[in-house]
Amino acid sequence: MGNRDHVKSKKTGARAGRTRQGQRRSASRRTTQKAREERRRKRMLILMAILFFLLLVLVLRSCVMGVDVSSLNYPSYVQQDFIEEDGHARTGREMKRVNDIVIHYVANPGSTAEGNRDYFDSAQSYVSAHFVVGLEGEVIQCVPLDEQSSASNDRNPDTISIEVCHPDSSGKFNDKTYGALVKLTAWLCDEFHLDEKDVIRHYDITGKNCPKYFVEHPKAWEQFKEDVKNEM
Repeated sequence: MGNRDHVKSKKTGARAGRTRQGQRRSASRRTTQKAREERRRKRMLILMAILFFLLLVLVLRSCVMGVDVSSLNYPSYVQQDFIEEDGHARTGREMKRVNDIVIHYVANPGSTAEGNRDYFDSAQSYVSAHFVVGLEGEVIQCVPLDEQSSASNDRNPDTISIEVCHPDSSGKFNDKTYGALVKLTAWLCDEFHLDEKDVIRHYDITGKNCPKYFVEHPKAWEQFKEDVKNEM
């Protein structure tokens, strides 16, 4: 082989060597990239597993634990006068969560908050409410907020119930009663992280004509919710 052929052969061999080195480096980079992607994928899976576990804990906690009323800051106008636990008007069943506030009317024109509270506490009663708002704007709490009332049918487990007194058969609340109801409802919304859209009528659960005036006058009902919103 001549010198020229020998030099040409060396150059060819050098190029082949560089090609093999390049291939090895390329293969090494691909392997490194795959390893990085695998580590990233594992980190994402671990993160997703942690988030899923935390979500599961929160869901189980909400299902198992009841409403915590220990931190509630009751307004001065609320008078607590709980009825006796009798298994029917006051069942003692635990309230798991609060999703809505239900407005009722007492359907007994001219009756007082105290009179309705005492009826709930009587042997013949199988109904109760968490609160009764009276004709003078007084507010009596009849059932603790971590217990179910017996007012809103199948929504008892997740609602707070308010019975409201009225002076006549129209079911319309007087100004003192209405003002107290707005304040009480707004306070409950604040405490339980609700808004005016979470305030409903007994009618919205069962179709019953309760509270009568708000069912028969939808605009008055919408104004009430707007007043609650403005009070919050």
